[in-house]
Amino acid sequence: MSGAEWLVADVGGTNARFALVDGPDGALSEVRALPTGDYPGLAEAADAYLDAVGARPVAACLAVAGPVMNGTFHLTNAGWPKGDQEAVRAHLGLAHLDVINDFEALALALPHLAGDDLVPIGRGSADPGAPLAVVGPGTGLGVAGLVRTPSGYVPLPGEGGHVDVPAATDRELVVARLLRAEKGAASAEYLLSGAGLARIRRYLAAIDGRPALDLTPRQISEDRDDPLSREAVEMFCALLGSHAGNVALTLGARGGVYLGGGILPRIADVLRGSAFRARFEGKPPVEDYMRAIPTSLIVHPGPALVGAAARLAQSLPDLEPA
Repeated sequence: MSGAEWLVADVGGTNARFALVDGPDGALSEVRALPTGDYPGLAEAADAYLDAVGARPVAACLAVAGPVMNGTFHLTNAGWPKGDQEAVRAHLGLAHLDVINDFEALALALPHLAGDDLVPIGRGSADPGAPLAVVGPGTGLGVAGLVRTPSGYVPLPGEGGHVDVPAATDRELVVARLLRAEKGAASAEYLLSGAGLARIRRYLAAIDGRPALDLTPRQISEDRDDPLSREAVEMFCALLGSHAGNVALTLGARGGVYLGGGILPRIADVLRGSAFRARFEGKPPVEDYMRAIPTSLIVHPGPALVGAAARLAQSLPDLEPA
């Protein structure tokens, strides 16, 4: 590889995915995932990737699963210490580095996704000038918005995964009470995440007086014969619908709400047949407003990498790889 590519990354609590891109409209190449826990920090993980592919980029955008403020960043669900953007830039020898929230990158990717990148969930028709939103359960729960302005798209990152659980049914309310008793707070991320899916099933077992099996989120999502696992997945989808609807209302996301993260593509068939869309729309007295908003599942394999490249194109409009 030559030394003028751009480096992009999507760094979560479980995996750090890296790729190279050869310009604003370039395709991703050398896409590789490294276990986040194998490295002491972001600079070391990026360095290992660059050594493996033999590249030395001129610029990078690294999207991380956690808050980014005033040049520092912290991964919410990883054991890394708080990081410093300038220290990472210097360590990697970059001329330019952006470190952004992973859902800020995912939001920036939305205008670049189309066709086979998306699976519609329910109906609706996007208002092309209205804000967009993205919600995604994975290791954590991410939320972000995207607003169109005369000078381009502006992302709205935040920590919307830590709002309260939108419990609605009697059984969900009991689950929320058990969550609050265990964790001290009924944060949406505690249920709408990989660990959250396992937690839902454990609480349902406790409610019914049944043994709480030691199952992984993947086992729960794939076991269609176990009644509690099926109920846990259905409750997960219903709660996600309410949460996504709350995000849509808060941001006025009439341009569409997109669903990201690593869990949902594995349960796409269940999601389509679940209460997700009914709960999304069920916001009296604005049901008509909600019915008009389309919801789509992102199935592109690396959308945050696409968004990181879009951020670099914004940051460096005159800098293109040689």
